Amino acid sequence: MTAQPRSAPPPPARPVRVNASAMESLIEGIMARGGATDDEAAETASHLVGANLAGHDSHGIARITRYHAWLKDGTLKPGTDPKAIVDTPALIQFDGQRGIGQYLCAAATRAGIERAKANGSAIVAMRRAGHIGRLGHYAEMAAEGGIVSIQFCNVAGSLLVAPYGAAQRTMSTNPVAVGIPNGPDDPFILDFATAYVAEGKALVAATGGKALPDDALVGADGVRTGDPEALYGASAFTALPDASGGTGALRTMGEHKGSGLALACDLLAGVLTGNGTNAGDEPFGNGWLAIFVEPSRLDDTSRFTAGVMDYVHMVRTAKLADGFDKVRIPGDVERETRAERLANGIPLSPVLLDAILSIAAELSVDFERDSLLVSPHSDAPRPATD
Repeated sequence: MTAQPRSAPPPPARPVRVNASAMESLIEGIMARGGATDDEAAETASHLVGANLAGHDSHGIARITRYHAWLKDGTLKPGTDPKAIVDTPALIQFDGQRGIGQYLCAAATRAGIERAKANGSAIVAMRRAGHIGRLGHYAEMAAEGGIVSIQFCNVAGSLLVAPYGAAQRTMSTNPVAVGIPNGPDDPFILDFATAYVAEGKALVAATGGKALPDDALVGADGVRTGDPEALYGASAFTALPDASGGTGALRTMGEHKGSGLALACDLLAGVLTGNGTNAGDEPFGNGWLAIFVEPSRLDDTSRFTAGVMDYVHMVRTAKLADGFDKVRIPGDVERETRAERLANGIPLSPVLLDAILSIAAELSVDFERDSLLVSPHSDAPRPATD
């Protein structure tokens, strides 16, 4: 019998625009009613909405549906602080104990900044954290404190990505971030998943948002596709897609180079930290390894600040190629998107908004849909990319 082809994904629903502050209050209420402490709820809500404001919808508001499910089933352990299991002036290792990831990683980042300022540098590791969210957020925290950072993250218990040349999942999206201060509000923030697209972008596509590139995934037959059903199976296009349901996989970025970097993240942030990888039966958890450096301790020429600014200026003012309006550094698109979305509201799939409001009703978090919606201003600044 000839196998029937999968149905095509439905076209993305026209997004609505929601107010960032109102959405943050709603998410904070959902987290708190779900069992999170006030600090955990506030940190998570600020982080998720901040990710959308920066244009990283994959790590933003869409995640609250999954966090709600994890709080209900015990995957996330609210009321949990990071536990220091190694603590020296230059090295700290935390056990996240399955706590709420944004709260844990923000605390660990603050510790790294403090140690780097005191000692010139610090290495901070963490294992067994709940989903820590957008890695670039912690690079921004460090840069705001005048600290250079290099960060690696792995995801145990989350088989999503096929390595270069494979049609089988062996790893996760494993992001990398680098943050370099550049004046008070213009840092270099390089932040990317080593997958071609983050799993959250597939989640956005599967819940009525922007469609995926048509080669973002690879099916079990080895053929590339942009259909989220390859990742989520029958749960695609439902309120809570399950990434274990499909037979396909996300692809790595950059072919063999991205695949090698993804493996490095597993070895550094997974094996070295004790978080584990996807080679065994580890439960879901983020491993994180970060290096923090106070630049003045290395800068014997006293040229670091001016050198960064001068070189960034040179890059930005390079002659343009056809089709480009300007040369941007990592972090520029996020800043442009943040300005536009603060003015116009955050675009959100109505399917996702309905799912979030359903969770709010379930938890007796009182919020009217209309109180979240905003009308975009036609004269507001527009981001460089969606």
